[in-house]
Amino acid sequence: MLEAFEEPAILIGLDYVILAANRAYRRLYGDIPLREGVRCFEVSHHYQVPCDQAGEACPLRASLNTRRRQRVLHVHHGPHGQEHVDVETWPVPGAEGDTRFFIEVLRPLPVASAQANGSELTGRSRAFNRMLGLVTRAAPSDVSVLLQGETGTGKELIARAVHNASLRHEAPFVPVDCSGLTETLFESELFGHEKGSFTGAVSSRIGLVEAAAGGTLFLDEVGDIPLSLQVKLLRLLETRSFRRVGSVEPRRADFRLVAATHRDLRRMVEQGQFREDLYYRISTFPINVPPLRDRLDDLQILCEAILRRLEYGQGRQLSEEALAGLQAYDFPGNVRELRNVLERASLLADGPEILVEHLPPEVVGQKGLAVLPEDELLTLEEAEAHYLGRALALHQGDRASLAQMLGVSERTLYRKLRRHGLG
Repeated sequence: MLEAFEEPAILIGLDYVILAANRAYRRLYGDIPLREGVRCFEVSHHYQVPCDQAGEACPLRASLNTRRRQRVLHVHHGPHGQEHVDVETWPVPGAEGDTRFFIEVLRPLPVASAQANGSELTGRSRAFNRMLGLVTRAAPSDVSVLLQGETGTGKELIARAVHNASLRHEAPFVPVDCSGLTETLFESELFGHEKGSFTGAVSSRIGLVEAAAGGTLFLDEVGDIPLSLQVKLLRLLETRSFRRVGSVEPRRADFRLVAATHRDLRRMVEQGQFREDLYYRISTFPINVPPLRDRLDDLQILCEAILRRLEYGQGRQLSEEALAGLQAYDFPGNVRELRNVLERASLLADGPEILVEHLPPEVVGQKGLAVLPEDELLTLEEAEAHYLGRALALHQGDRASLAQMLGVSERTLYRKLRRHGLG
């Protein structure tokens, strides 16, 4: 039965013990000592307890409760370190109809990385994984995707991930900066024009819609399109056809739409600034892109990944105090601001280590920075903020495991972090 799957697949008992694995699984992850009664959560997560007892969603437990197929995104330990895996489970009933076994199929996701040396789309925090789980759901289909998030959160990288995980991945990915399209250029840029159709049109030219044929058209900052031009975009999406400027010949549009905005389109619709019919056309599958302050568990691997890509960042690393300082900062400019901070710090650092003095004043000046003279007496509030800042910088896991390590409840930890301005 397992060999019917092209992807890695295993058979698991009610006690979480792996009973069999197909060739695809063994080829990717190696042989499992089946006789030793190895349990799935020990292999995949290096946990000593099932996933749901470690603060994660357990697809086996959900399948047992619902008796239906379940799907969830996890971070697993693979042959090359941690990786994102789309996990799907099926309950296998016995002769009397009760669940006896589970089939688990694992699909590694190459469009994102849980390590610093992988894809540009990097992270493994809960907020990041929730978003990535939605990407994996939407990508194989042809539905329109709307990415909603603050400026600098990496919406174009996520749009590329949707494209790369889709059936159109071999065709072009064409980004369009809607904020830079003037009313006079809108039709020409999107639909193209014929020679002589207007002053300066010395030759025929295809538009971006035509350039995206068979692939993905990414409309970045779609909320910036003037109201007067939105009807033309709506007509394109409704009819899947267009005409070049200066031509009467209709042409077929074949693309998958991904749009992005930092604006609240629902409020713009209420205020009459964005067409309601266009909003529902582009928002079939909305995905919220989390700001960096909501995924501070990713900060360390993001810093490592960005430094690897910077010309002057290679071979450099952050000191513990510098990392703690970054952990205490809100990053209103999100990942884009983090990149700028690290690029500046890399130019200022003379040695292999980036120190706190290499960070901008607006970053290190925030409350909660864990860099204070050792011989200075602190208030209890200051000492707690100092310690929590260092704990955030040094801890590799999520907030739930940090709370457990510190001996407090997760709710108490979140309350203390908010009080000290640490996220």
